[in-house]
Amino acid sequence: MTVRKALALVIGAVMCTGVLATGCAREHAGASSQDAHAPGSSAAPRPAPPRSFPRPLPGVGPVMRDRLPDGTRQALVVTGETESSSQAQVVLYEQYPAEGWRAVAGPWPAHNGLRGWTDDHEAGDLHTPIGVFGLSDAGGRLPDPGTLLPYDEDPEFSVSGTGYLGEPLEGSFDYVVAIDYNRVPGTTPLDKARPLGEDKGGGVWIHVDHDGPTNACVSLSEEHMRALLTALDPDKEPVVVMGPREVLMR
Repeated sequence: MTVRKALALVIGAVMCTGVLATGCAREHAGASSQDAHAPGSSAAPRPAPPRSFPRPLPGVGPVMRDRLPDGTRQALVVTGETESSSQAQVVLYEQYPAEGWRAVAGPWPAHNGLRGWTDDHEAGDLHTPIGVFGLSDAGGRLPDPGTLLPYDEDPEFSVSGTGYLGEPLEGSFDYVVAIDYNRVPGTTPLDKARPLGEDKGGGVWIHVDHDGPTNACVSLSEEHMRALLTALDPDKEPVVVMGPREVLMR
């Protein structure tokens, strides 16, 4: 073997050794990188993103929420402080797909029945019925302020005399929203039909406040009645949810 051939063999052996060594180093480094993310490694797992849930109707517990119609996206919540209270607070809520229920008007002060609330209303008992009721029809002595509800302007929406505190009642029915308790929805609030019978009362309205308790109705200031009438939308199947705080929270 010549010196030239011997030198060529030595150089080739050195180059092959270098290539093999480099390949092993790369493979080993790759394995270490994978092991760092393998189960049982010391790396801390990333926390799961927080889950968000639509907000339920505020101040209303599961029992009363179950009474809401499936299509309802507007709810007027009337909350009495106690079962015997004739004063209340009113908030209008709307439901949004991702966010849930959100207040869009109020809180507004209100009056209700002289003797407070009942879940078994009888004619003349001076209690406001507890429950969830539709708000489907409106009317009043004054012209329609711009509501989307069917509105009956009629001089028959008149009242005189004084209330339980000696306050004048005139103007109380200038604006009215009928509460669908013992009445036929889709008719004027003046309609006298009583599906549950006369002994269960009727003519329970939301009307203009006269600065005193009512027979069974809920009353708001004239300004707030106009705001309510222009906010209610029959396409959102509005309801009133009303009663004392403790009962609504059940």
